[in-house]
Amino acid sequence: MDQDLPHTERQGHRESLEKLSVLELLQGINEEDQAVANAAQSVIPEIAAFVDALVPRMQQGGRLFYMGAGTSGRLGIVDASECPPTFGVPHGMVIGLIAGGDDAIRKAVEFAEDDETQGWRDLSDHNIQSIDTVVGIAASGRTPYVIGAVTEARKNGILTACITCNMHSKLEEAVEHPIVAVTGPEFVTGSTRMKAGTVQKLILNMISTATMIRLGRVQGTRMVDMQLSNNKLVDRGTRMVMEATGLSAEHAEKLLTTHGSVRKAVEHHNKG
Repeated sequence: MDQDLPHTERQGHRESLEKLSVLELLQGINEEDQAVANAAQSVIPEIAAFVDALVPRMQQGGRLFYMGAGTSGRLGIVDASECPPTFGVPHGMVIGLIAGGDDAIRKAVEFAEDDETQGWRDLSDHNIQSIDTVVGIAASGRTPYVIGAVTEARKNGILTACITCNMHSKLEEAVEHPIVAVTGPEFVTGSTRMKAGTVQKLILNMISTATMIRLGRVQGTRMVDMQLSNNKLVDRGTRMVMEATGLSAEHAEKLLTTHGSVRKAVEHHNKG
């Protein structure tokens, strides 16, 4: 019976977790987590193929949409929200959508993920275009909100991909670029915020970081377009300018704050 279930819903080999000590619980969780990096590594070719298709579209002004429910939706929102401060791209270039709307970021909205038409309506509210790209995120691979959205997106000529942790799912079949990272049963049966959520986060990191590097938002290893939104980032940017120009900390910080980014500060110095 258990073998008929998706991998993420199957019971692991451990029993009676409530009888284990805290140390045993933590060791068990950590042992399960060892599978996550390998699962991410196994799908690198699929991620690469997707990024290669995504970058030209974004170079032409296309946007990247992440869509999910519950943990998957929240992970997409986190990744999208980090792109402007990290890479200096405009808000709205990478967008995270979650079943149930913004209220669902903090509190579960009952049955929101079961509406197969709402995902496309949410995309339509953003005036989605054929040049845009949609990534459906669902550990189970069977979330109606996500499947409905990517299905309609693909019908409209929009590039589609998915991140899921179960093989042969409806979501995998619905997209052009399926990324299927199988992490197996969870330590707590069905709790996909654990291994499945972790591998989704790793893959989202890969997609957004590789894409932004290919879009020219990193020089060397430096986030040269990052937003200077707090003192820590001003200090980081100052060090970058110092390394690139040989200026003192005082002069580097003045140049940075005057021009607003590491890139512009260094370019101004080099022109002089």
